[in-house]
Amino acid sequence: MLRKGRSLSYQEFNDEDDEGGGDEDEGNAPSPVFFDDATEDPEHEKPDSSISQSTQDDVRGPNPPMRFSKTCLKNFFTVVLIFIYLLLTAVAAFLAYQTISDFLEKLNNPVMSVIYKEVDSFSSPGIALYPGKAQLLSCKHHYHDYIPPLVDPGKPQEVDCNIKEVTYFGPFANETEKKALVVRGPSDVRNKELIFMQFSRNETEEDFSAINYMLFAKFSDLTDSANKSEFMRDCERNYSMWTFSGGFRTWVKMSLLTTSGVKNEAVEFRQESSVVKFNDKRPEGAQTDQLYFAVFEWRDPFMQEIRLIVTANAWSSIAILCGVFMALFKAANFAKLTIKWTIKMRKRHLRNKARELNHVT
Repeated sequence: MLRKGRSLSYQEFNDEDDEGGGDEDEGNAPSPVFFDDATEDPEHEKPDSSISQSTQDDVRGPNPPMRFSKTCLKNFFTVVLIFIYLLLTAVAAFLAYQTISDFLEKLNNPVMSVIYKEVDSFSSPGIALYPGKAQLLSCKHHYHDYIPPLVDPGKPQEVDCNIKEVTYFGPFANETEKKALVVRGPSDVRNKELIFMQFSRNETEEDFSAINYMLFAKFSDLTDSANKSEFMRDCERNYSMWTFSGGFRTWVKMSLLTTSGVKNEAVEFRQESSVVKFNDKRPEGAQTDQLYFAVFEWRDPFMQEIRLIVTANAWSSIAILCGVFMALFKAANFAKLTIKWTIKMRKRHLRNKARELNHVT
C-alpha cells in the first residue's frame, strides 16, 4: 500500500510537471526505470556486487601462475649461467696453474741445441804426456795423413815440436809429484796436420806398458800462465786422462766440443783412436826396450757447439695469464651482478606478494 501510494503521488506530480512545463526538456527527463532501480531494496544489490567481485577475481586469476612460471624460468637460467661461469672460472684457474708450471719446468730444464761450425784452423791444443820412465825419442809434424817409414826405431831422432816440461803435485788426496811433457798440438786442419811421437821404455820391471796423456783447449793458456804448476793442477782436475799402449801405434783423431751453459762455458775433447801393431824388426837384444807410437790430428774441420736454450717465453706466459685473469675478473663481475639481480628480484617478489596480501585483506 505504501509503495502504491508513492507511485500515485509521483504520477500526479509528474502530470503536473507535464502540464506546467509543456514540451521543454522533454528529452532530458529521467526515466522512471532509473528511480525504480535507485529505490529498490539493498538486498537486491548484493548479488550485483558479488558478481562484479567474482568477475574481477576471474580476470585476475590466471596472472599469478604466469608470473610464477616466468620467475621459475628466470631463476633456472640464472642458476645455469652461474654454473657455466663457475665452470669457466675453474678451467681458467687450471689453465693459469698449468701455464705457470710449464714455464717453471722449461726454465729449470733448458733444451740442448747442437751447432756445427766449420773452421779453417783450430787453436793449437795442449797435449800433456806423462811418460814416467819412458824417453821421448822423436816428435815431428807431418801433413796430409802421411807418415814416412821409420828409420832406426828405438833411437833418438829429430824433435821439431814445441815442448814444455812442467812438474807439479797432483790435485787429489795423494798429491804425488808428477812430471808432464806438454806438446803444442796441430792446428792446420785443412792440410790435415798431425804430430807423430815415439817413446822408448825398459819394461823388464813392469807388468803392463802404457803412457797416460791429457788434452786441454789451448797450448797458449799454459805459456801465458804465471803459475804453470797450478794451471796443470786445474787441467788435471777438469779434464780426462787417456792412455796409449806400448808395441802399438795409436792414432788419435780429436774433435772439439764447446758447451755454453747459463753462466759459464766448458771445453771438452772427444777422440777416436785406432790401434795398429808395431812389427818390431830390431835385433833381439834391443827388443827389451818397449816402443810407443802416438799420432795426434784433428778429425774434421767442424767444431761442435752445444748451447743450452731456455724455451720458456716469459711474454707468451704473461699474455696467457693476462687473458686468464681477465676471464676471472669477468666471471667475478658477472657473479656479482647476478647476485645483485637475484637479491633485487627476490625483494621485488616479496614486495608484490605483500601487496597482493594487502589487497586481499
